[in-house]
Amino acid sequence: MSVKYIATSKLPTPWGVFAMHGFEETATGKEHVALTFGQLDPTQPMLGRIHSECLTGDALFSLRCDCGFQLQAAMQSIAEKGQGFLLYLRQEGRGIGLLNKIRAYELQDAGANTVEANLRLGFEADMRKYDMILPMLEKIGVTKVKLMTNNPRKVMAMQSVGIEVVERIPLQVGKNRYNESYLKTKSTELGHMMSEYHFHDE
Repeated sequence: MSVKYIATSKLPTPWGVFAMHGFEETATGKEHVALTFGQLDPTQPMLGRIHSECLTGDALFSLRCDCGFQLQAAMQSIAEKGQGFLLYLRQEGRGIGLLNKIRAYELQDAGANTVEANLRLGFEADMRKYDMILPMLEKIGVTKVKLMTNNPRKVMAMQSVGIEVVERIPLQVGKNRYNESYLKTKSTELGHMMSEYHFHDE
């Protein structure tokens, strides 16, 4: 995939000032962002996360998923570490888009789980692609990562493009009564690596 770097600006956040790097897929015009914090050293493993867009969780504070909680926790961890990165990929609803995600939510309201809903709409359980990450990481100077994720596909995505994942750091946050079933489905049907304590009442 051909990805073109566009521009870089400052992004002040509650956790500190990140640099925001904009990228565009030349074939589709789809836009992605890399956030960096501090001075990145390509010879050292950098704390980072691949985060796919979730408008409902990231911006509208939805409790149906853990996405917004993961985004905030990752940015906070990077800022506290003093250096790191976050790739924000425009792949809403595990790649099916916002309106189809709302359709999937409608099916979930009627009893389907998150995987069943996607399949009933004619989609795969997870439609996301990660071939845009290499040019983004090359631009910001990352070759080794300590990856904050519960998703083994993201670890494999990094490794498949030649980025060394020296450590996987679990990111288990945001469990609540509205998303407990969703989290269990991600673990049992999508292979996300979650500890048992994440499903226990706090």
